[in-house]
Amino acid sequence: MPRIEKDFLGEKELPDDAYYGVQTLRGKENFHITGIPMSREPCFVQALGYVKKAAALANRDLGVLEARLADAIAAGCDRLIAGEMDEQFVTDFIQGGAGTSTNMNANEVIANLALERLGHRKGEYQHVHPNDHVNFGQSTNDVYPTAFRLALILRLESYMETLRRLQEALFAKGREFERVLKMGRTHLQDAVPMSLGQEFHGWGTTIGEEVQRVAEVQKLLHEVNLGATAIGTSVTAARGYPELATRHLSTLTGREFVLATDLVEATSDTGAYVLLSGALKRTASKLTKICNDIRLLASGPRCGLNEIDLPQLQPGSSIMPGKVNPVIPEVVNQVGFLVIGLDLTVTLAASAGQLQLNVMEPVITFALFFSITTLQNAVESLCTNCIAGIEANAEHTRAMVLRSLGIVTLLKPSLGYKTCADIAREGYETGKSLHQIVVVERKLLTQEKWDAVLSFENLIHPEFAP
Repeated sequence: MPRIEKDFLGEKELPDDAYYGVQTLRGKENFHITGIPMSREPCFVQALGYVKKAAALANRDLGVLEARLADAIAAGCDRLIAGEMDEQFVTDFIQGGAGTSTNMNANEVIANLALERLGHRKGEYQHVHPNDHVNFGQSTNDVYPTAFRLALILRLESYMETLRRLQEALFAKGREFERVLKMGRTHLQDAVPMSLGQEFHGWGTTIGEEVQRVAEVQKLLHEVNLGATAIGTSVTAARGYPELATRHLSTLTGREFVLATDLVEATSDTGAYVLLSGALKRTASKLTKICNDIRLLASGPRCGLNEIDLPQLQPGSSIMPGKVNPVIPEVVNQVGFLVIGLDLTVTLAASAGQLQLNVMEPVITFALFFSITTLQNAVESLCTNCIAGIEANAEHTRAMVLRSLGIVTLLKPSLGYKTCADIAREGYETGKSLHQIVVVERKLLTQEKWDAVLSFENLIHPEFAP
């Protein structure tokens, strides 16, 4: 049997199995934007449960909310925290109202859970009211950003772990390829020799730096404006509520949250989101560079660099038989471009705040969670479907080094720049090898000296030798 609920705008019919109420339904009907409901981000639902429970416990302790009601509300919050009510969060990520529809979604679901616990039916809000009891001493303007920050903190844990796995996969390949000689390149031209292992290890190091940057920004998210209510003046909140609610939130989550020293400033500030978005953009840029490198090294296979072979995952062409494309690096590139674009969205939304509130926070929420999710998925695919299965074409890369004129750089301490430039020019014009010119014809170095300078160890870790 459907039930009828009403607010000051009128009545709405809801299915009886819906724990959300009339205000949530209005939000669901008004905002068909992304097609992605808040239920798709369980960390946000969980975070709302934590924040609402901390608020109920603080109001109970301060004597402004009856203990019986507070305990029933807290029990409802526990079900959100446990992930039991995710499907009841039906509002779109992007919405007008600065997140009011999402806050009311939480208020109504928790109220109806509390009603059932107390032996009442859904919608009998005279006993437990979404606004008067669940939202007591609160506003969307402090609940939503506090829950958003907590949700990001929770969500970033698995994201950082995925980056760590990619880093270790790259380091593992670095160890596997540490004796594979290849030519390093600058400007896409031959430079000096290195090992393929050094190249992969360098990629692993740069990904490790991204974990550190994200962890630094994650710390900033622990400053919250819980208790600021509408604009930072704590209107309708009991004396001492902001501090007590923040302490309860810390205890419940095991995280050390800090109440902002200036709640008016904190209520409209979105600077931490801009920093996090920038960190995600930085990672996206680095991943794009790494995947570009991988695609270059795997190019060919016979008419390109062909230094590495990627796992063959699917046919690459509907017209060219036998063609296999580097599809995983390609898709990671595309995710990188998306995240870089979403960073601009966050920047514009953060700058669009007016006076005591930034009403654009929902699109920041969407942009950050979508960036984190797509980046994490891309990194997992890169790690599992590409990096782990890469093989080196060691004989080919070594032959290219020995054919290259770039190794003349190692002779510069012995022969001088001018002579080496002349040797390189002769090799370029005649096609002769450096060994032919330097040792056989000009006799500028003995074979023993040549072998020492061009030994594997000296090519990879060159030492100055006049």
